[in-house]
Amino acid sequence: MIERGFKQAIELILSGGNEELIDIVLRTAKLCLYSSLISLLLAIPLGILLGYFNFKGKHIITVINNTLTGVPPVVCGLICYMLFVPVGALGGLKFFHNIKGMVVAQIILITPVLIATISTFVSSIATSIQETTKGLKLGFVKTMLLTINETKFQLITTYLLGFSRSIAEVGAVSMIGGAIVWKSDVMTTAIMRYTNMGMFSYGIALGIILIFLSLIFNIIVYIIQMRFKYDSK
Repeated sequence: MIERGFKQAIELILSGGNEELIDIVLRTAKLCLYSSLISLLLAIPLGILLGYFNFKGKHIITVINNTLTGVPPVVCGLICYMLFVPVGALGGLKFFHNIKGMVVAQIILITPVLIATISTFVSSIATSIQETTKGLKLGFVKTMLLTINETKFQLITTYLLGFSRSIAEVGAVSMIGGAIVWKSDVMTTAIMRYTNMGMFSYGIALGIILIFLSLIFNIIVYIIQMRFKYDSK
């Protein structure tokens, strides 16, 4: 059965799949693009603040952020569910069982991870940047821009990290999105649904595509990291 499932999955991929599979892949790409990009835009200033500047309460914020990086996706999904369900506090936003709510859930999950990644790297180069900013007497905004410029390769890697985490997430998006076909179903939730229905070839096909995309992103991250190491020499 497994061998036949793999064979049918390969045939399905090579044939271009069907409209439902294409819809799932495109929706997944849209979800991951939005959530990872917004998370990065939020994480850049916060990560630089935590990594570069010293201020009162910094250690408390760092501990809280590090704690949030380990929040289970199902807990995040539960929180979003209670907020966005029609009778919830934010039910009027109509984020329940659609991609908007799924994006919010993933932003909550991804942003703390990206903040921790950026702040760790910025703290390692903070001393050299501080020497430059003091010598040129740069203000806050120019200091932020200089730091972003000095970490541009790392920011690209961080974004790809956020995207890869987004594309592999299942718990939160399943709870808030509902895995509704043609509306909120994404690759991870579709794999579970197809498997439960006994449609193993479809589940395997999506699994192969998911692994292939993860491989591509990891290759890109590796190339960028190697480029960064080469340029820093």
